[in-house]
Amino acid sequence: MLNKLFPFLSWFKDYNKEKLSADVIAGITVAMVLIPQSMAYAQLAGLPAYYGLYAAFLPPMVASLFGSSRQLATGPVAIVSLMSAAALEPLATAGGAQFIAYSIIMALTVGCFQLFLGVFRLGLLVNLLSHPVVNGFTNAAAIVIASSQFSKLFGVYVDKAPHHYQTIINVCKSALHYTHMPTLALGILAIAIMVILKRVAPKIPNVLVAVAVTILISKFTGFNNDTFIPLENINDPQIVKTILQFNDDVLKIKDLSTQRAKLNKDLKASADKGKEHGVHIASKEELDIQHELALIQAKIDQTKGAAHINRENLRLVHFAVARDAGETPNFYTQSTLPENLETDGRKWRIKVGNKQLNIQNLKMIGAGAVVGDIPKGLKISIPKAPEGTSYVAAFLQLLPFAVIIALLGFMEAIAIAKSMAAKTGQKLDPNQELIGQGLANIVGAFGQSYAVSGSFSRSAVNLQANAITGISSVVTSIMVALTLLFFTPLLYHLPQSVLAAVIMMAVIGLVNTSGFIHAWKAKKYEGTISVISFVCTLYFAPHLEKGIYVGIGLTFAMFIYQHLRPRVALLSRAEGETLKDAVRSGLRECNHIAVVRFDGSLIFTNATYLEDKVLTYIAEKPDLMHVLIYSKGINDIDASGEDAISILIDTVRSSGREISFCGLKEEVLAVMERTHLMDKLGKENTYPNARSALESIYKQIHSKGDCSDCPLKSYMPIEIRGLETRLNQTNNIS
Repeated sequence: MLNKLFPFLSWFKDYNKEKLSADVIAGITVAMVLIPQSMAYAQLAGLPAYYGLYAAFLPPMVASLFGSSRQLATGPVAIVSLMSAAALEPLATAGGAQFIAYSIIMALTVGCFQLFLGVFRLGLLVNLLSHPVVNGFTNAAAIVIASSQFSKLFGVYVDKAPHHYQTIINVCKSALHYTHMPTLALGILAIAIMVILKRVAPKIPNVLVAVAVTILISKFTGFNNDTFIPLENINDPQIVKTILQFNDDVLKIKDLSTQRAKLNKDLKASADKGKEHGVHIASKEELDIQHELALIQAKIDQTKGAAHINRENLRLVHFAVARDAGETPNFYTQSTLPENLETDGRKWRIKVGNKQLNIQNLKMIGAGAVVGDIPKGLKISIPKAPEGTSYVAAFLQLLPFAVIIALLGFMEAIAIAKSMAAKTGQKLDPNQELIGQGLANIVGAFGQSYAVSGSFSRSAVNLQANAITGISSVVTSIMVALTLLFFTPLLYHLPQSVLAAVIMMAVIGLVNTSGFIHAWKAKKYEGTISVISFVCTLYFAPHLEKGIYVGIGLTFAMFIYQHLRPRVALLSRAEGETLKDAVRSGLRECNHIAVVRFDGSLIFTNATYLEDKVLTYIAEKPDLMHVLIYSKGINDIDASGEDAISILIDTVRSSGREISFCGLKEEVLAVMERTHLMDKLGKENTYPNARSALESIYKQIHSKGDCSDCPLKSYMPIEIRGLETRLNQTNNIS
């Protein structure tokens, strides 16, 4: 019982110094990969890079302590990061305080749902996501994730469009207008280092080497060259006017959003007041508030559109600065540049985001973007509810997205754990793994973590480094903590394009085109569902959950259709003395005996389908004398199915024919016994297998008429075939 509550206690059985040494080395090795990866994934989740370090601190340790896999490396992963960002972008501005608060509450919500599933042993719910759907979604998500990094790779800035493909088009247009070549070069260099080391020296942590090399290049070549100036240092009145207009738009959006939040509260209060008095129809007050909300929303949308245009126009402007102009130089556009002015050769741009620009301290970008300052220290605190909402409201608001993220994250984690368990021989408990993943997200939220899951790449590193127990993940967490406490200044010069390269290299392994072919070969409709899930995920991106919903919907539609119309086959003898589908195998059918196989549970959804098919066979075969229901495929039967069999027995017998069953399973026989259907059928009409059934039926048919050319004859025992031969000889003599 104690080992069940604290699975990590089993680690210390026969634990020794050699195993500890292996775990420590493995933990340090994984940390070298995790630290840069986590920072990259945090930005993919719409958070500042250092939040990836927070997500890499507590979750790896907690997941290993309370999970069942000893080598699974938990932490930030690409798909969960992207799903988290996609779910939260409609609620808050990426990177802002509200967005960060929602991200942490999302981790808490995901963790609570996973813990609930694990404690109540509901891990089977993960089967709601079929393999073809997950394959289509994962391939599309990999493409979305990789392409979402193009802007950082080229060193351009664009607003996100309603659809991801529109954003990529805008990125390409901006890249054609201007690409910062040193940014692109460092990104390509990082990719080259990772690819070469992976092939030449796979044991060397290629991500760490790429990060270290590019940090050194960035630091000693002046890759990052930002400066801050007041508005009056921009010598172009039109640009100054655009900046001031942009600030006015942002402020107006903020004021309108505040009004909208107040009206929403008033609307809720009015609705609650009506419910207290038993009124369920909207009052005049509610209708007036709804009208005001619609007007305010229209103004917000209009102002956002104007702000977007001004922001894009500002991003396209390139400035020039005089050589050796000092700490606060004047910035000129092409139209205002003085003649014969010697410039520093750089193309300067204004850093424009979604917030108001500080006109006393405008940030001007003169080179490549780097991670910048990372706060030192560990942040342990109770998660804060987003401003203007409660914990419960935020929890309920995020729950639909959290369910999808929790199931996807667990599917990824358990698939990785199973593949490693196959190599190590370790026994896995999926429900215990759910508990471990759930606690990792819950505890992680108190350390400012966003949603996490098991990582395939880092788990592979952990296994290759000969990790024996979860102590390796504890060591990894300690290494991340030390980095946060002492080594964050070393990451200041890490280029953003290198983080983009890290993400792109990580998601290459998610692309699996053979999965589509495999699904198509297994079942054509599954291959089709996989492709549709892929296309829908790409189309709806960044709202990736819609692709999942489409895939789940199609899967359930096919599931229901198959239960409404299960496969019913007419069997005949094939080579090897076996019974096969006569139509599919091109076999000759018997005119007197119909062997009908029903593949599926006989329940309310398909109860009359068997009767319809049998009546069709009777209509097609006027000489039919006996119907044998081959029942090995009937796994279950309910009241509707039992009633359908009763009617079928009456229908067949009223036509002057006989009916019998063979291969009935114990569960089905028990139902037939309890409902007295067996008394109606007669035990003499049930057989343990097809051979004994056909032996008996053949004797009956032969006594009523000639069946010498029956294709089922060779399926009989030798003595029956011999008896038939002797009878034919006697008939010929007489």
